[in-house]
Amino acid sequence: QVQLVESGGGLVQPGGSLRLSCAASGSIFTIYTMGWYRQAPGKQRELVATITNGGSTDYADSVKGRFTISRDNAKNTVYLQMNSLKPEDTAVYYCNLEGRTVVAGLLNRRSHWGQGTQVTVSS
Repeated sequence: QVQLVESGGGLVQPGGSLRLSCAASGSIFTIYTMGWYRQAPGKQRELVATITNGGSTDYADSVKGRFTISRDNAKNTVYLQMNSLKPEDTAVYYCNLEGRTVVAGLLNRRSHWGQGTQVTVSS
């Protein structure tokens, strides 16, 4: 099985910063991409940022220049540094892993999700 454990969410004032972490463990053969998505109440889940095994990154337009995604391949961990936070950044943030993993004895390319961590930006 594959586990994604997120940490670092919380309550912060507008203009503040938070750093999210997501550690992946379990039967992971290859990781292609890790990333962060978010879902606000009443809205669909949306991409925040992704990073490939080679370090290529992609960001939603709404977070460019404010958020930075990074990755420690040796630890199978991805980070999201969030600066200049705005109330509209309030959401549950989910970690995602795309890779080849073993589930029930079968090796296949899969997408795995963490349980989510709440980020609230409010004064």
